[in-house]
Amino acid sequence: MAKVPIGLQLYSVRSECEKDLPGCLKATAEAGYAGAEPWGYDGAKEEWMGFAAADLRKLYDDNGLKCCGMHLMTGALLGDNLARTISLNRTLGNRFLIVAADKPRMSSVEGIKELAGILNDVSEKLKPLGMETGYHAHPFDFEIIEGEIAWYRLFSATGPEVVMQMDIGNCVGGGGDPIAALRKFPGRARTVHLKDYGGGPDSVIGEGKADWPLIFDLCEKDHATEWYVVEEGSASGFGFEIPRRSLEALRRMGK
Repeated sequence: MAKVPIGLQLYSVRSECEKDLPGCLKATAEAGYAGAEPWGYDGAKEEWMGFAAADLRKLYDDNGLKCCGMHLMTGALLGDNLARTISLNRTLGNRFLIVAADKPRMSSVEGIKELAGILNDVSEKLKPLGMETGYHAHPFDFEIIEGEIAWYRLFSATGPEVVMQMDIGNCVGGGGDPIAALRKFPGRARTVHLKDYGGGPDSVIGEGKADWPLIFDLCEKDHATEWYVVEEGSASGFGFEIPRRSLEALRRMGK
């Protein structure tokens, strides 16, 4: 089985991005990552961090990086924003349009139903383009809404093409069970955020309590996961020590 490539969620080094995006992408590649995932895109313009789509693609290409996903606001998938979101990501060569979080909708049965409808509709529009949409886990997504876990409500109401971007640490942080969620929705976690839990303030992947061998086994056998995305960084968003140590730990695990 081919190794799953590992990318870095750039929010982990957000202050580095804001200070010097070209330098940040260069450092991401030098740390050994194969890809990078931007955050916070709203669909208003075909640019990110002030870089137009073609210029952003050049930064990726110059550093040998792939755009392994993009974290979006839900609004980036709505109305005229969707066309810009698609165009930007096609230029970047990115297939995965992932809603980063939507606490207002995920806080009620009707809101979850609305979000599921948005994701299902966009999924159908993306299918001919070879692109996919999905939703990323935050702690609040594992609250009980009228007797059922919000996360389970959402993915029970979305089609199999909608990506379940599990975040291991965030799930546990909300009282959820990432292993149970991965088992409940096979084939859905085609991109997964790697974040440990239960370690110290500057701990990295492998220094917490996550059962990584089991997680990797589920991802690779039951989900055909295409990207692992590390989201581990300093509280300030500066520095590459934690992302670098996390990747080194994953290499020691054979990843």
